[in-house]
Amino acid sequence: MTYNEILKDQKKILNHEGAEAYKMSPEMELYILVCSMAMQPKFYETPQQQVDRLAFLLRNVDAEYAARLAIYARREMGLRSVPLLIVVELARLHSGNSLVSRLIDKVVMRADEIMELLMCYQWRNPQEGMKKLGHLSNQIRIGLQRAFNRFDEYQFAKYDNRQLNVKLRDALFIAHPKPKDEAQQELFNKIVNDELQIPYTWETELSMLGQQKHETPESRQMAFRQKWEELINSGKLGYMALLRNLRNILNAEVGEDVIQHVADRISDVHEVRKARQFPFRYLSAYKELRDVPSVNVPLILNALEEAAEASSQHVQGFQASDRVMLACDMSGSMRCALSRNGSVQYYEVGNMLAMLLQHRLPKVISGIFADEWKVVNLPQKGILNNTDSISKRIGEVGYGTYGGKPIEWLIDEKVVMDKVMIFTDCQFWGETDFGRYFTDLWDKYNKISPDARLYIFNLAGYAFTPIEIPRKDVTLIAGWSDRIFDMLASIDKGQTLVEEIMRIEM
Repeated sequence: MTYNEILKDQKKILNHEGAEAYKMSPEMELYILVCSMAMQPKFYETPQQQVDRLAFLLRNVDAEYAARLAIYARREMGLRSVPLLIVVELARLHSGNSLVSRLIDKVVMRADEIMELLMCYQWRNPQEGMKKLGHLSNQIRIGLQRAFNRFDEYQFAKYDNRQLNVKLRDALFIAHPKPKDEAQQELFNKIVNDELQIPYTWETELSMLGQQKHETPESRQMAFRQKWEELINSGKLGYMALLRNLRNILNAEVGEDVIQHVADRISDVHEVRKARQFPFRYLSAYKELRDVPSVNVPLILNALEEAAEASSQHVQGFQASDRVMLACDMSGSMRCALSRNGSVQYYEVGNMLAMLLQHRLPKVISGIFADEWKVVNLPQKGILNNTDSISKRIGEVGYGTYGGKPIEWLIDEKVVMDKVMIFTDCQFWGETDFGRYFTDLWDKYNKISPDARLYIFNLAGYAFTPIEIPRKDVTLIAGWSDRIFDMLASIDKGQTLVEEIMRIEM
């Protein structure tokens, strides 16, 4: 054995399934973890294990890189909790560095995130006594002072949740912001005296209506129908609120003109772009409506399909001549919900991203794998219907994770592809039926298709990859947003992932 081989063997580790895997650089691992971290239990990791790994990685990367990654996660990936955790950890590691306060300017985008940040700090910096936040980082205090100067009364009142461990009034006393003018001083006084005007949001209006007594079930139904119609026509319902309440709106039996307005708004390209929802949000809404007994369901399902198609317009970096394989991991470890109250699981996120691509690409082979690989041919049209159809086939190929099966099939069939895309949690089993590791299979396929590139979408953020990174013909990507394709396109143009993150403005 040569010393080169010894050094290469030192880089090899075992993944959660006990198979040969590779460790990434701290920067790459941090990116993968951050972009797929929901602070919820995963198949192989608890939330605490994820947090511990994040803290460890932050001690081993440049603070500027970590800060820019937090901005990317908040503003491009649409994540809220993880960027705040990065702020808190950086404050612990780099006290006195203005980087922390400047980062708060970029990641605190809603008034409730002021309280969220303080609760995160309290959790990660436990203190004895009454003043749980008595020794707050000065840089966090400076950042929160500036945050208080950015929000108005409506925004503060909307998120003034009296049930929180750290309330808005507490946050004001802790941050002690200087008002920028007399009007803001009056606003701060209202916060101190609990005199903020209760905002009449759609939630409060429905809540008040629900507390009223109604003479008959019919009169109650009529009252809610009128309220939903009023909320929809007034524009008080945000795009995300509209998506999450489609079932309620249909059950309320709103008028035909109102339901048409709902459909038009959901499918509006400009609304879709402005809302920047995770693609799986459309899938969640689509699944929610399948058993609603309403003649208007087909209209709304079509609108959701159009919205998904609009979100697919972010997909770039492909040529019409590209031959692409889309391989979706349907193993048991992918059957884990992204959020505590959500129904969408990791395998469905992968299927959704694959179908977004499939919609845009004319030359595609798509399929599913676990113990086996199966080709699943689908039409280009109908992103959500395709995602739902392919997701229902879970179990058809078993529940193991033989990630090399799609590559084996390409080798056996001598199929030449330009791009092979695998949507997975990267916890491949060690060997295929033929005793070959994933890296060996890809190397063998390179001899059949020398120009092929491999794209691995790590959807669960685990620390291990089945093939060594960096490698010119392999790209590792993470996240659940359609914005990941922007990053993918940049990498394809020759930029490294770290370089792309470092280009983000502080």
